[in-house]
Amino acid sequence: SAQSASPVPAAAAATAATAEAIAAASGPDGTVRALDDICLEIADGDIFGIIGMSGAGKSTLVRTINLLERPTSGSIVVDGVDVTGLTGAQLREYRRRVAMIFQNFGLLAQKTVLDNVCFPFLAAAGKVTDADRERALSLLERVGLREKASSYPSQLSGGQQQRVAIARALACDPEVILCDEATSALDPKSTNTILKLLRDINRETGVTLVVITHSMDVVEKICRNVAVLEAGRVVEQGSVEQVFADPRADATRVLLGKVEWDA
Repeated sequence: SAQSASPVPAAAAATAATAEAIAAASGPDGTVRALDDICLEIADGDIFGIIGMSGAGKSTLVRTINLLERPTSGSIVVDGVDVTGLTGAQLREYRRRVAMIFQNFGLLAQKTVLDNVCFPFLAAAGKVTDADRERALSLLERVGLREKASSYPSQLSGGQQQRVAIARALACDPEVILCDEATSALDPKSTNTILKLLRDINRETGVTLVVITHSMDVVEKICRNVAVLEAGRVVEQGSVEQVFADPRADATRVLLGKVEWDA
């Protein structure tokens, strides 16, 4: 994609990821529906939370959105295009548009911080140009870590590693960033730093954020809309204000701590 002159890319067109009736097969003896009849519409530029307890299907859903897993039925539609069956070059192009940051940061331990941020350029073109390095440095500046360019991940704190991962995710001008439990390994102060950074990047670039979490606190801080998953189904969705003010589903009330836990 064309490099923008500023360190922050302009976001691309509308993004609506609709994943319907996604199921994951569990071998020849039958299928387990890890996700069942899920329909989510995520508007361009939204910060959309997907929340649920462990085992609710959140990680399967995020792996399906970026086509690491394929739905056995239903489809994933982005910008009006069905991407479910993409392969080869088209799949690689799609994955460049949909970046990910992970709970365990996912950095390459043997590479410097700068080389980690440059990795998407290497993966896309087989080489890293001087312009790519300049862009990577500007992204490190954006996340407040330019001075760590020649350090290695092991020399950074968890919060700093996650900021490097965010810079790397921004390298290919994504339209969507999937944040899979991106703050659950971090202390409260680092969590707030990361959430503010994500919110500011969303405001500046219009990139759509899909935030997978088990923390209502994370949802309340940065998300505008939320879907609550339980046992592979969406049991509630709406604006964060509405869902917090008037939770309908038992799972939502449990996540909000509005139930007697020792009853």
